[in-house]
Amino acid sequence: MLESGRRRRVLIGCGALAVGALLLLGGGAYLLQRAYDGQVRRIAGALPEGKGRPASGRGENWLLIGSDRRADQPSMGARADTIMLVHLAGRGDRLSVVALPRDAYVAVPGHGTTKINAAFAYGGPPLLIRTVEQLTGVRVDHYAALDFGGFVKMTDALGGVDVNVAQKTHDPMHDRTWPAGRQHLNGVQALDFVRQRWNLPGGDLDRIKRQQAFLHALADKAMDTRNPIRIDRFVRATTRSVSVDDSVSSGTLRGLARRLTRISLMEYLTAPVAGTGTRAGQSVVLLDDGRARELFRAVREDRIGDYVTRNGAANAVDSVR
Repeated sequence: MLESGRRRRVLIGCGALAVGALLLLGGGAYLLQRAYDGQVRRIAGALPEGKGRPASGRGENWLLIGSDRRADQPSMGARADTIMLVHLAGRGDRLSVVALPRDAYVAVPGHGTTKINAAFAYGGPPLLIRTVEQLTGVRVDHYAALDFGGFVKMTDALGGVDVNVAQKTHDPMHDRTWPAGRQHLNGVQALDFVRQRWNLPGGDLDRIKRQQAFLHALADKAMDTRNPIRIDRFVRATTRSVSVDDSVSSGTLRGLARRLTRISLMEYLTAPVAGTGTRAGQSVVLLDDGRARELFRAVREDRIGDYVTRNGAANAVDSVR
């Protein structure tokens, strides 16, 4: 079991992201929250309205996405490259992060069956949330998004971060070779690290683990930083890269921070996958329907620990491909 301080670092890296990080960096200090909260962008209408949504279950669920903004796609919402469902337990002190592969082939309301990240392109956060809720039966309470471009400034603000690469790998897309062992990443290197999917044996599934490993390392460094100038730069870079639904108030963030400081056990997971295939000329990820139903039922019932015990399904991010 992880020591208390280490658990907190892992927690932030999992995807609580800046929503909790901007507060936890100052121990949940109210004055820090007031200074930076105004920089967090609120998205009106991000949560879907109307009937047909799942009932609220035990605990609290955040849908967190990472978007790779590019010069030809300047708008937040053009892509959803990372999709994570984060569950804060209603009982106990557990936090679980379930990654949904961006190429997962699922039903998207009003658009047939297609890749899950197409829902984001078709209808922004509301349609993506409806798609995730329809897939999982889990009600999404809040939404948060992080612009990958912010990783560069966030990483550089801390003087770089360290990750462990299990085996030498070359990324032909970005013409970068990662030697085996500990790597110190600056901002540009970190962005290439989380983007890579070529030459990884698990493709996008290994990419998910890289993203989780990077966020883990970023939070680890942030929590160890005592330089107030670096902390200020990091928090500013983080909050300027974050968008949340407009129901997330200052009070919501303070309450979330208090909850996060009490977390002592957390795990990373990926929705169970049956394999890959081709649909309409596109490579897709096929979910394992039976095991996925079991996992999502565990989320709804606040019993993810039982699921992990039975299936040994948690991802390790201390060393990744």
